[in-house]
Amino acid sequence: MGKITGFMEYSRKAMPERKPAERANDWKDYTVPMTEEEVQVQGARCMDCGVPTCQSGMELAGATTGCPVYHLIPEWNDLVYNGRWKDALEREHVMNNFPEFTGAACPAPCESACILGINEPPVAIRTIERSIIEKGFSEGWVVPDPPDSRTGKKVAVVGSGPAGLAAADQLNKAGHLVTVFERSDRIGGLLTYGIPEMKISFDMVMRRVNILEQEGIRFVVNTEIGKDIPADQLRNDFDAVILCTGATVHRDMKVEGRGLGGIHFAMDFLHTSTKSLLDSNLEDGNFISAEGKDVIVIGGGDTGTDCLATAVRQNCRSLVQFDIYDKKGAIRDEIGNPWPQYPVIHRVEYGQKEAAAVFGEDPRAYAVMTTKFVGGPDGNVKEVHTVNVKLRIDEEGNRIREEIPGTEKVWKADLVLLAIGFSGPDQGLIREMEIGTNASSAIDAQHGSFRTNQEGVFAAGDARRGQSLIVWAINEGRGAARECDRFLMGSTVLP
Repeated sequence: MGKITGFMEYSRKAMPERKPAERANDWKDYTVPMTEEEVQVQGARCMDCGVPTCQSGMELAGATTGCPVYHLIPEWNDLVYNGRWKDALEREHVMNNFPEFTGAACPAPCESACILGINEPPVAIRTIERSIIEKGFSEGWVVPDPPDSRTGKKVAVVGSGPAGLAAADQLNKAGHLVTVFERSDRIGGLLTYGIPEMKISFDMVMRRVNILEQEGIRFVVNTEIGKDIPADQLRNDFDAVILCTGATVHRDMKVEGRGLGGIHFAMDFLHTSTKSLLDSNLEDGNFISAEGKDVIVIGGGDTGTDCLATAVRQNCRSLVQFDIYDKKGAIRDEIGNPWPQYPVIHRVEYGQKEAAAVFGEDPRAYAVMTTKFVGGPDGNVKEVHTVNVKLRIDEEGNRIREEIPGTEKVWKADLVLLAIGFSGPDQGLIREMEIGTNASSAIDAQHGSFRTNQEGVFAAGDARRGQSLIVWAINEGRGAARECDRFLMGSTVLP
């Protein structure tokens, strides 16, 4: 695959980024496309490795390694290297309905499993993936391809995030009549309102949705099943239902002062910002604003990083990000974190780069735990009190964080954003439909069958597996569609 000696001749180059200080002033894509020749060189680095672990998604040590949609990575790397871009696009779409979404926002567990990555920088798989699909759109190769015939079976997909869109796309290919219901005012779910514009733009989402519409999928927005349409009516009107409602119940903090004003869940901050941006270019003021405020983001993950990038663009006065973990090393621990596990290393993501460019330093504070919030006379938060912690593993293997005496600190803040994840899906519709749940409050449906305890009702994505990656959502949407098709027709040709 690729050029046999390419990995010895060429260095890794991933998609470049615009200058942080420049891009922090707009909401445009923060990356810069590479030339076709540059991408072909990166394709040449793909080795003839024999066992391409990059394309076999699995979970090791609690993290994903390899590609969960089993992308045909070596194949399209080789095709790109040889200049066969249209063929590469065809192979890219075989296993991934939306390579533009994963190419823009996936953390690329495929790269951590690249065999070249054992002792060299891995192949720039995500860069190649996104370059293929963007060339496909620019050349007009990505066009509607509706099914030749219809089965007459009707399927409702509840939720229009990546799992819902993947399920709808696959079921439509099988010839079923698919309707996607979205409770928000725009299609896309997490893709639209959970990920900022500079990472995945709404235009990128609608570019794909428009094709799905032309292929015959019906989209209904501003419609919440269980409220606007009773669940029983949905069951009566459709032959099958797939629940892709996401994991939208926020994890909260039981900390003194939590009820003060100015403390918000990260997703509320991101959602209102994006909606106002799309509605009025932020002129309507209908969003949680960071302008002129001292902002603290609690949580060190991707959502926290997106909050940093958004707060910078809203012209906050200062910006700090609390990470409960210690600062990680620059290289992986070969004993505790060996290849092909996802490398647990220190990373500087796009939001941290932008905050550093604007404020002069990386915004993160490590091994920090919030102990209380203190408010002013107006009832709004004005201070965050913290203490540093160290991690201890007890005799039974439990992870215990112990406070370090003398490390107490008070931080000025008038906007606090909680980016500490989600505890599971909203339970309202689940209870109304009498859907079984597991100990984590997620829908109880086995991966592989995706069947709930209710006949003809399937579940996929974060609503079933808990908060996870876009690429896992696509995997699950495809899988649920396959099993739904089997339920409807007695057999299936869907992968």
